[in-house]
Amino acid sequence: MSLTAAAAISEHIVPSEKALSTSDKSLDRTGDVETATVDPDNEEGVLSNERDIATHVISVDDDPSLNPWTFRAFLIGIGLSAFGGVLAEIYYFKPQTVLVSLMFLAVVSYILGVFMETFIPRRGLLRYLNPGPFNKKENAFVVIMASASANSALGTEVLAVQRLYYNITPNAGASVFLLFSSQLLGYGIGGMMRGTLLYPSKMLYPVVLPLLSMFDALYEGGMAARKKLRVFYIVFTAIFFWELFPEWIFPLLTGFSIFCLAAPNNAVVSRVFGGTNGNEGLGFLSIGFDWQYISPGVNPMAIPLKAQFSNFLGYILCMVVFVAVYYNNIWKAQNFPFLSQLLFYENGTQYDQTLILNANYEVDPTLLAEQGMPYYSGTWVVYLLSQNLASSPNGLAATSTHLLLWNWNDICSAWSWMNPSSIKNIWANFDWKFWQADGMRKQDVDDEDIDPHYKQMLKYPDAPNSWYFVVFLLSFVVALVVLYKTDSTLPWWGFLISLLLATFSILFLGALAGITGLIFSVQTFVQMIGGYLHKGLPVANMYFVLYGYNTVYQAQLLLRDLKIAQYAKLPPRAAFTAQILGTLLGAVLNYIMMNSIIDNQREILLSVQGTNIWSGQQPQMYNSQAIAWGGLSYELFSAGQRYQWVPLAYVIGLFIPVPFWVIHRYWPKLRADYLYTPIIAYYIGWLCVGINSCILSYFAVAFLSQWWLRTRYPRWFTKYNYIVGAALDGGTQVMVFILSFAVQGAGGTSHLFTTWWGADQGANYDHCLMLN
Repeated sequence: MSLTAAAAISEHIVPSEKALSTSDKSLDRTGDVETATVDPDNEEGVLSNERDIATHVISVDDDPSLNPWTFRAFLIGIGLSAFGGVLAEIYYFKPQTVLVSLMFLAVVSYILGVFMETFIPRRGLLRYLNPGPFNKKENAFVVIMASASANSALGTEVLAVQRLYYNITPNAGASVFLLFSSQLLGYGIGGMMRGTLLYPSKMLYPVVLPLLSMFDALYEGGMAARKKLRVFYIVFTAIFFWELFPEWIFPLLTGFSIFCLAAPNNAVVSRVFGGTNGNEGLGFLSIGFDWQYISPGVNPMAIPLKAQFSNFLGYILCMVVFVAVYYNNIWKAQNFPFLSQLLFYENGTQYDQTLILNANYEVDPTLLAEQGMPYYSGTWVVYLLSQNLASSPNGLAATSTHLLLWNWNDICSAWSWMNPSSIKNIWANFDWKFWQADGMRKQDVDDEDIDPHYKQMLKYPDAPNSWYFVVFLLSFVVALVVLYKTDSTLPWWGFLISLLLATFSILFLGALAGITGLIFSVQTFVQMIGGYLHKGLPVANMYFVLYGYNTVYQAQLLLRDLKIAQYAKLPPRAAFTAQILGTLLGAVLNYIMMNSIIDNQREILLSVQGTNIWSGQQPQMYNSQAIAWGGLSYELFSAGQRYQWVPLAYVIGLFIPVPFWVIHRYWPKLRADYLYTPIIAYYIGWLCVGINSCILSYFAVAFLSQWWLRTRYPRWFTKYNYIVGAALDGGTQVMVFILSFAVQGAGGTSHLFTTWWGADQGANYDHCLMLN
C-alpha cells in the first residue's frame, strides 16, 4: 500500500494528478469492503481518491473580488486568537488530550462577523468595522490566525515542569521569547517545504474538509447551501445543550459501563472496564456520550477508513498487551498504578527526583545510589515501546521504512533538489531582498497535473521561501540567546542536532499527516537521542525535545492551515500574516494561563489520577521522560538494563512493514495494503493515559460515517457528513469553554454539580472502584 492508498477512500492508487475519468473505475471493485451499493451510473458514486474528494466535497471556485485585508478581520482574528490561546492552555491541563477545534473557531468567527455586518452602521469611522458583507476569505483569515494561537505551546510544558517539579519560576521575558522561538522554527522549515507537502492533490489534509464544507454551506447561495446550513444549526444547537449533561450535570454519560455498575468494588473490573476519570482504566465495552472525548483530537467523521481500520487493530492489541503485562507482573507492573506517567520507587511510592539532582540540576551518582533507580508503570513502558516500533508518532522507524517501500518515487522527487547543481541554482536565484519579492509564480496554468485548488491560487502573490527563511533565521538566533540566558544546560551543538532531526522528520511525518489526516510527533525518539547525547542532564533533555519535537509539530500545523488557505483561496500573504500574528499572541496568552492554572490547581496537577476536570498528566509525562531519558538513559535503557527493549524497538520497527509489503507484492488478493503498520504499532500504546471510556463510541462513529454512510448513502455523505462533524465539534467546544470558567475552576474556584448517582464527585463517575 502506498501512502496515497493509506488515506484514499478506496483501493485505487492515484498514479498522477491528471483529471479523473468519468468511467466506472472511479467506483470500488466488487467485493471490496468499501464497495458501493448504488447504481454505478449514478453521478453520486463513491468518492475514490484524493482529487475526487477535494473537488466534490468542497468548491474549487474562487472570487478574487473578496477582500480578506479588512480591519474587521484583524479585530475578530486578534480577539478570537486570545480566546483560542486561553482555551488551548485549559485543554492542556485536561485529563484527556483535547485540541481546540477548527470548526469551533470558524463558527464563533462567523457569528461575530455576521453580527458586525448586521448591526454596525457603514458610515463614518464605523465603516472600518463593517466594510460590507462578512466574506469567506475574511473568515478563513480569522480561523488561520486563531488556529495558530489555539495550540498550547510545548514551551509552556517546559515551564510548567520547572514550576511543578523543580520549584523554579523562570524570568517572564525569557519565557515568552522561549515560546516565540520554539513556535516559529517549525514554521520556517515547514514553509520552505510547501512544494512537496502542500501543493499536490495527494496532500489532502482530510481533517480540514469539515471546515471547508461548512464554509461552502455558509457562503454559497442556493437551496442546497441553505439546507446544509440548516442542518448545521440544528446539530450545533442540539450538541451545545447536550454537552451540559456529560460535562456537568450527568458526568456518568462520559462512560456508561454495565460491568462497573455490576461490580463496583472489583479492582480488575475497574482496570479493564473503567475509564470515565483520568488514568482509571481501559474503558473496554464502555459507551461514551460526551462528544468532547469521542472527538478529542481528530474528528472520527473525517479520518479515512483505512487509517481507522489500522487504528482499531492497534486498539484491540493495546488492551491485550496492557492486561498481559500487568497481570504477568512484567517490569514489576503490579507494584505501581495500572496507568500512570510518573516515576516510582520499587515499593510503589512516587519518586522524588529532587533528591537525585545537585544544585546545577544534574544527576548526582552518590544521591542516585541512595535513592535507587526509578521505575515506570508497566503500561507506560509498553507505550514507549510502541512509539519506537511505530515511529509514526515517535520514532520514525516503521514510517521511514513504509515510505521508502511504498513511496520511493515520491521520496526521490521530494529530495531531487539535493544535488550540487540544484543547490547552486537555488543559491543563485535566492532573492535576498525578500521585502521586494513580487511573489508571482511562473507555472503553466493549463497543466492538468496541477491541483485544481492550487491552480486558482497562482493569480495571487506568494509568500516566497525567503520570507520563511527569515522567520527561521530570526527564531534560530533568539533560541540560541534564550538557551544560554536561561541556563538550559543544552549546548549549541545539541541545539543544532535537534533541528537536523526535526528537518528530517518534517518531510516524512508531514507527508503522513497530509495524506492520512493524523498528526504525529517524534517526542520519544528525540528524547532518546537527547538522553544519550547529554547524559545526566534532564533539563537539557527538555530543551532538546522542545526544539527537536515541537518544531516538527508546528510545521505540521502550519502546512495544515496553509491547506485551509489553498482550499478557501485565501491569498498566501494573508495566510502568512495571520499565522505569524496568531502564533505570537497565542504564546503570550499560553504563558499567562499556564501560571493561573498552576496557581489554582497545583495539588491536583501533582496527583496520580487527577479529576474528571483537571489533570497534570502531560507535565507529569514530560518530566518523567526528561528524568529517565535525560538523567538516567544509560542506567535504564542501555543494553542489559531494565528497559533495554525500548530503544531496541526502534531497530525492530524498521522491519515491521517489510513482510506486509512482500505479501501484497506477491499475493495482492490478501489485501495487505489495508494494514498500515506504523498506525497499528503506535496504537498498541494508545490507552496509557487519560479518559478511555469513549473509545468504542469513537470507532462506532468512524465506521458509521466512513463506511456505512459513504458506501451506502454516498449522496448524503458528500453533502452532509463533514458539515455534521463541524457542528458537533463547534457546539461542544463552545459549551466546554463556558463551563471551564463558569463551574470547572479554570479561573478560580470550581463549582461541581451536586453529588447524585449520575455525578459521584468523590469517586469514579462510572462507579468503578477508585484505585489510585
